Amino acid sequence: MSRITKEEVKHVAKLARLSVTEEDADMFTKQLDDIIGYAEQLNELDTENVEPTTHVLDMKNILREDVKKEWLTNEEALKNTPDKQNGLIKVPAVLE
Repeated sequence: MSRITKEEVKHVAKLARLSVTEEDADMFTKQLDDIIGYAEQLNELDTENVEPTTHVLDMKNILREDVKKEWLTNEEALKNTPDKQNGLIKVPAVLE
């Protein structure tokens, strides 16, 4: 029994605005059914004592300390802008 139908494949393709031929739909139906079948095999695994994880290796983000440092002044940041107003960069309006 197929876990996904050709009609479902065509529907998803339409939602994604993809053009698929009948042959493509047949091929994708078979491929997606195989993928779903393989994923269903994972349900057979005993995960009772397995801790949830987002990565298989025990990795931690190592970040540097935040260090306050001098940055550009507003005048320095705006010195090369073609158009500025009230200390901000002026750009053409994109909304009416």
